[in-house]
Amino acid sequence: MNRRQFVELFALGTSALTSFVLPAFSATGNEGMNRIAGGKELSADVVIAGAGIGGFAATIAALRNGHSVILTEETDWIGGQFTQQGLSCPDEHPWIETHGATQLYRDFRNAVREYYARNYPLTESARAQKYFNPGNGMVSRLCFEPRVGLSVLYNFIAPFLKSGKLRLLIKHPIVGADVTGNKIRTLKARNNSTGSEVLLSAPYFIDATELGTLLPLTGTEYVTGSESRHETNELHATEIANPKKQQAITFCFAMDFLKGENHVKNKPTDYEFWRDYIPKLSPAWPGKLLNLAYSNPSSLQPKTLGFDPEGNRTGKALNLWDYRRIIDKNNFKPGTYNSDVTIVNWPQNDFLLGNFVDIKEEEFKKNIESAKQLSLSLFYWLQTEVPRPDGGEGWPGLRLRPDIMGTEDGLAKYPYIREARRIKAFFTILEEHVGSANRLLVAGEQSGKKAADFFDSVGVGYYHIDLHPTTTGNNYIDFNSLPFQIPLGALLPERMENLVAASKNIGTTHITNGCYRLHPVEWSIGEAAGMVISYSRIKKVSPRAIREKPELLKEFQKFIRSQGLETHWPKDMAT
Repeated sequence: MNRRQFVELFALGTSALTSFVLPAFSATGNEGMNRIAGGKELSADVVIAGAGIGGFAATIAALRNGHSVILTEETDWIGGQFTQQGLSCPDEHPWIETHGATQLYRDFRNAVREYYARNYPLTESARAQKYFNPGNGMVSRLCFEPRVGLSVLYNFIAPFLKSGKLRLLIKHPIVGADVTGNKIRTLKARNNSTGSEVLLSAPYFIDATELGTLLPLTGTEYVTGSESRHETNELHATEIANPKKQQAITFCFAMDFLKGENHVKNKPTDYEFWRDYIPKLSPAWPGKLLNLAYSNPSSLQPKTLGFDPEGNRTGKALNLWDYRRIIDKNNFKPGTYNSDVTIVNWPQNDFLLGNFVDIKEEEFKKNIESAKQLSLSLFYWLQTEVPRPDGGEGWPGLRLRPDIMGTEDGLAKYPYIREARRIKAFFTILEEHVGSANRLLVAGEQSGKKAADFFDSVGVGYYHIDLHPTTTGNNYIDFNSLPFQIPLGALLPERMENLVAASKNIGTTHITNGCYRLHPVEWSIGEAAGMVISYSRIKKVSPRAIREKPELLKEFQKFIRSQGLETHWPKDMAT
């Protein structure tokens, strides 16, 4: 299927099949999808574990090239950061509307805008905008509701669900694997609703899970945490490697504000602890975590933020209300929304007291609950104690929006994960390849102004290197990078032959993960992963053979460019 045919099929999904995808929002629809497993052994051309951004993009890439897919997801929502993690205000670069991502990624963004134009009562001024932004959030050119993202994603896959080319197993975490030598034979998925298990077999497997779940289950070699400067020669690496040094996770939530109303409810169980908690970080954090002062990520000097849900009366300080706003009520006709809606993914709800990989199940559950308590405590603090511009304290009219997140407690279904297990890859991306200062140091004045040129590039991306505080007490690391490429070698494990990485589990370091973990880059990684398996099936060669044979690699890069993947930045830009 060429790209034109795929677009035509997608157009069918967004119109004629709307009634087909809507049941996915209901428990009945979810259970119906789960029953397709029913304890059977299922097989396909490729099994993709994890239906987040990378897994979804990999799925579409395989489907449009005629291959059958089994896609598993441990929650009941596909979409990862866009939906289940509540981060529907993507972190993107300035050129995203025209280049620097795959065409499929831009198709998704355009489809979100079209969804609002088709289904929502927009004002004439909003409808006239070339690049409509529903929330007008400061962080992104496209801030939208998670459920809208979910609906658009289902519209993309609706024709393939209907035809049977795609089997979607939601609420099915991967719990086991059968491996022979350097190849995976089957994965075992468990239905979280019934407890039944199903074996999934395929010639190829993709790990697009949020935490790199397949790696320990399959015995694939991987690393966690930070490498040492001795290992990588990175300017910002620490002297000693520490596998437990991992970035904080965050439980996002959505809220609105109804002036004159009181929505303060029961105080969270751990509120006093989090209200008084002072992060023990180096360099030091400026006071309590629940505070409007934080460490400026680039300078680590104290910086004050503002918060005012009534308007922008915070002077020079950034108003956090506007930062990740997903609904600007002024974009919609009067009465559509009683308030703006904003997403809370702030420094104040970064969870620093525990990791989420390679720990016992009891500790994992404990950390999940503690991270939720932090976010609920932050919300309660905003209702009751945050300083107001008029000298008072708290905004009791703030209201959690469980309907936005699809949960009872109002928090996202899954935490926002910044760092996962990372494969030991054929090629590891180092700071010297993409970091501005490190690149200049190793490449010199002439070549150091652009990122490394990878012979096996399968995508492009850009974001500054942004590492949040870690669970071992390190403050932000935030510095300039260069528009970069995604090397195929970083998606391929050193040893395992039929596994491809497609999320935050690729061959980066702790440092370079900071610019390869964002929405459009993860999409590009996932789409490239789906494409390399598709091409392997078409040519009857292994993914590593594509990289190792120059002529085959050249043909593959031409193949992916024909389907909207970019392998190089424009010549008049860096890289």
